[in-house]
Formats: sequence, C-alpha cells, structure tokens
Amino acid sequence: MHAAASLLQVTSTSAATSAGAASLWVTVAEAVVAVCAVVLIGAGVTRVLRRILLRAGGSKQMAVSVTEWMGVITLLAAVGVLSTVAGLSSYLTALTISGIAGLTVSLALQATISNVISGVLLQRDGIIRLGDDIQYGGPGGVRGKIVKLSLRTTWIRSPEGVVTVIGNGNLSAGPITNHSAGARLEKRLGV
Repeated sequence: MHAAASLLQVTSTSAATSAGAASLWVTVAEAVVAVCAVVLIGAGVTRVLRRILLRAGGSKQMAVSVTEWMGVITLLAAVGVLSTVAGLSSYLTALTISGIAGLTVSLALQATISNVISGVLLQRDGIIRLGDDIQYGGPGGVRGKIVKLSLRTTWIRSPEGVVTVIGNGNLSAGPITNHSAGARLEKRLGV
C-alpha cells in the first residue's frame, strides 16, 4: 500500500513538472508573438510617418530622426508588452512601469525633446529653410547660410567658412533675422 501511494506521488509530481514546462513554453511563445507584433506595428507606423514627412517636404535627415525616435518608442512598447506577458504586471502594474519609464525618458531627454519640437515648429512655420541667409542673436550674433537643418540642430556656415551648430530650442528663442526669405515670409504674413 505504501509503495502504491509513493508511485502515485511520483506520477503526480512528474505530471506537475511537465505541465509547468508546457506552461513556460506557452508563455515564451506568447512573449515572442507579442514582441513580434509590436515590432511589426512599429515598423508600419514608422513607414507611414516617413512617407508623410517626405511628401510634406521634410528632409531625409529629418526622416532618419523620425525613424530613430520611432525605434525608441517601439522598444519601450515591446518592453511593456513583454513585462505584461511575462507576468511582471502582477507585481508592477503596466501603468507604474510606463510612468517610471516616461518620467525617466522625459527627464533624460528634456533638452533633446525641446530641440526636436522647436525644429518641427521652425520647419512648419517656414521661418527658415536650407540655404537661407540668417542672422541669429542680434547684431553681434552669428550670420551665415543654413547648410544643414535637422530636427535637433541647425548648422550655419559664415562667409568666412566657420560652421556654427545651434540647437533648435535656442534658435527658436531668437532673435532670428532671415535676410533671404523676405518675399516668402511676406506671403505667409499676407502683406
């Protein structure tokens, strides 16, 4: 009788172990499928945003910046989905994880995000364009031709050949004098 009970206990233990292994494989498969879905959705959204940006007249450098930012967002989404599928959300809710991640990213990238938003607004408003002759910082400031315009920075080459890189946040704070876009800006103002 004792041997039968012992055999029954061994059988139930090995069944529980194989059920646990099967459950682990199902969880791994769910995690892989979920991460792949997030990556595919992120890639699709990135392609659509790139197309819209390039059709709207954005530069290829700006499209590369959008692609890089969407990669970061996709990575954060994949980590969030992975933590949910893996069961970490029972210990730390998805809201807590996303809040901590959002706070960390926003504090670490505050200046960069400010420059990117300013770059988008400068592009959208049409204040400056590639090739414009601008002066930044008043009479004693930097004057030259815009040779590179990206989401984060603007590069200005002076007549002497000196290149000055200015963050778009600083540039949008002004003052900016655009010596070569008078007609274009007058049209925008309706003058």
